[in-house]
Amino acid sequence: MPGSRADQARRGGDATLGGDLARLFSALGDPTRLRILQATCLQDLSPDALALQLQISGNLLAHHLRALQQAGLIARVHSQHDRRRTYIQSQLGQLPWLADLLQVPSDLHPSRVVFVCTHNSARSVLAEALWRQASALPCTSAGTMPANRVHPRARRVARSLGLPMREHPPQHLDDVLQADDIVVSVCDAVNEELPVLANPRLHWSIADPSAIDTDPAFIHAANLLRQRVEHLVPHLERPADGTPDLEAQ
Repeated sequence: MPGSRADQARRGGDATLGGDLARLFSALGDPTRLRILQATCLQDLSPDALALQLQISGNLLAHHLRALQQAGLIARVHSQHDRRRTYIQSQLGQLPWLADLLQVPSDLHPSRVVFVCTHNSARSVLAEALWRQASALPCTSAGTMPANRVHPRARRVARSLGLPMREHPPQHLDDVLQADDIVVSVCDAVNEELPVLANPRLHWSIADPSAIDTDPAFIHAANLLRQRVEHLVPHLERPADGTPDLEAQ
């Protein structure tokens, strides 16, 4: 006799879980896919940049990206600056045990972190405040076309989340960048338009909350940045104690 509906539902759930695990471990069974996950663990990369870094063809990369996306290990996001461009984002934050196993190599030893967006009025200042809360490694933020002031919602949301927001106005990258800095762009326009620098660079594709201009949009951006900051800190310096969870605020 067929089992109860509860038994059938449980068996269906077990089958779904088994399928998910099979896709996960199948995706992890290829060395090139592991290299893709390592390359995108700390930053978002366009497929072209990823193919160049890994020295593989675009067609072969597309095949591996499809398998990783189906397993939930990466996501594709469109650039806010050039909608024809996409970025590959790691989803390993949902699988910290896997991120630890990958042992992402890092030879980054900067004296300071510089977060950059176009206007230095929202994402970059929130990233700076989050970094100050998570690490003793010095940091600052700057823009390529600085605004006249920090966005009022950025200040209000930072206060509500207990973030140590700086008091000085937006500043130009050229005025603050030093030779031993690492540049972390949190704006697609900056990543796509900033000239080549001698400094090491990382990119995080974070949507501009000022385009929606609501407190929830700024809080969402802060939470996304928090995840990135907390993941990067151990690769540059040991994190400070007592880093609060913004989701719990």
